[in-house]
Amino acid sequence: MTSVALARALAHDRHGRLDMLPYARALDLRFEQDDDEVRIIMPFSIGLVGAPGRIHGGALAGLLEIAGLAAVIVAQPDPEHLPRLRPVTVTCDFMREGTPVETYAAAEVTRLGRRIINVSSRAWQFERARPIAAANINFMADWPEGLPPAR
Repeated sequence: MTSVALARALAHDRHGRLDMLPYARALDLRFEQDDDEVRIIMPFSIGLVGAPGRIHGGALAGLLEIAGLAAVIVAQPDPEHLPRLRPVTVTCDFMREGTPVETYAAAEVTRLGRRIINVSSRAWQFERARPIAAANINFMADWPEGLPPAR
């Protein structure tokens, strides 16, 4: 799942589109980053509607997972030499309905282990303090031969 193109974009750009990931391209995702975090932005489109007037839970879960992936990539010491990251567990909590407006997500790496990386993601629309969905994600890191995780 790890994308070298995504890692390069996050290492060199403060904002941009996430077209290098097929699902991110389907959701029309873009990113913004500052010194503290990477924020993923999902603009509303009619294709995101699940129940009338609400964003589909699968789109929200995908947004949260991609925000988690971005946070893990940014946390790595060398964006040119990354482990293969695979989500092992994704647990989503849907807290409020997602309305037909732009949605934001950001994630925090809570544990950066050698093999398992734990991430907490949040999505919001109007107020960051009132998330509409949250996810706890465990990624498995498979390091290429000869490239042990840096410590």
